[in-house]
This record gives sequence, structure tokens and C-alpha cells, in this order.
Amino acid sequence: MKTSPITQFVTLAIGATAKDMGISATELHNRLKKQGLVRRLLFDCYDTLHTESINGVIWNVKEALRNWEKKEAKG
Repeated sequence: MKTSPITQFVTLAIGATAKDMGISATELHNRLKKQGLVRRLLFDCYDTLHTESINGVIWNVKEALRNWEKKEAKG
């Protein structure tokens, strides 16, 4: 079975961001999933994000997660 380019991108984005944050990919995936960001950010914004550098993708993932977790903490 062939993996789609979008799924490959999402896997790369999560792995690279997790490494940058010093956490496991599983932990990051769970945090992103809790905020709905796996779908809303990585899959739905693939057309935009995949044209960025890996550092740009990492920055976007970290910023989105930080903002959504901060919003959740405020209630």
C-alpha cells in the first residue's frame, strides 16, 4: 500500500516538530489531536504548508499548538 504525499508530509511535520520540542512524536500527535490540529492545520492546510521550509512548518505547528493550548487553559 502506497502512502499519500499528504500523509508523508504530516508524519514529517509531527516528527520534526517533536524533535525540535524535545518530546516524542506520539506525545506531540496526541496534543495536536486533542486540539483538532492534526486535521485543521496539517491535513487541511497542506497546500500552503508543504511549500514552506521545514523550519517554517515547525514554527507554524508550535505556534498553533501554543495558541490553542493557551486558549483551552483560559477556558
